[in-house]
Amino acid sequence: MSTKVGHVHLELPQSLRTERRGDVAVLWLSRPKKRNAINDEMLHGIKLFFTNLHHDVKAVVIAADGDNFSAGLDLGDLSEKDAAEGMFHSRSWHEAFHHVQYARVPVVCVLKGAVVGAGLELASATHLRVAERNTYFGLPEGQRGIFLGGGGSVRLTRLLGVALVTDMMLTGRTVNADDGYIFGFTQYLVDAGKGFEKGVELAEKAAGNAPLSNYAIIHALPRIAEMGPEDGLLTESLVTGIVQSTKDAKERLNAFLEKRAAKVSRPPT
Repeated sequence: MSTKVGHVHLELPQSLRTERRGDVAVLWLSRPKKRNAINDEMLHGIKLFFTNLHHDVKAVVIAADGDNFSAGLDLGDLSEKDAAEGMFHSRSWHEAFHHVQYARVPVVCVLKGAVVGAGLELASATHLRVAERNTYFGLPEGQRGIFLGGGGSVRLTRLLGVALVTDMMLTGRTVNADDGYIFGFTQYLVDAGKGFEKGVELAEKAAGNAPLSNYAIIHALPRIAEMGPEDGLLTESLVTGIVQSTKDAKERLNAFLEKRAAKVSRPPT
């Protein structure tokens, strides 16, 4: 399917579709009859989308058609693979999800229904996650005789903790939306049917930030978190110097000093 992201035409598979909402590009997982299970064709399309974002896109929302975000890997893609093929298959997933996590712009994920296996790994590569209350999370790899292959052993253990990920994989435990929010996997919890609206709202807020500030937040912050304290502090200072030197940053700071910008306010109770 030919689609347009900014001014760039892409040949995406039928399992994906896109739309634009001002500065925000929306990528829809569109394989609802298969509960949006991710196959190699869809994975390649996700990579193609994120590596071809036009400069006028300032944020991305990943959403899904149907009742589920994604029921995980299409297990048919694993049939008759030897050890080397399995390893390189996993590495192709790492490459695609790397382009999600380190996209040029913030990525918001809207979750509902099943967010399982590879679907959970995809969600963990995004920057902000909104879950509807009917969402549930699962990692059935232990029951399928396989292991995480889309980066979950790194990203999910950092977000949820090794103990919980181990439990989910060993026992098939599923986690509901409320617990996913408490555990910190999702930053926002909304009623069923309200996820997309909230996701676009968050993406629009992020899109209104200075582009270089957004870039530093999503690229420098996770890397600094993995550094030793002194290396992290030095890197923070270097990034700070670069980001605040831009014309955009100076204009925004002047607007605040001249009382033309909104102040930080108390959250609603």
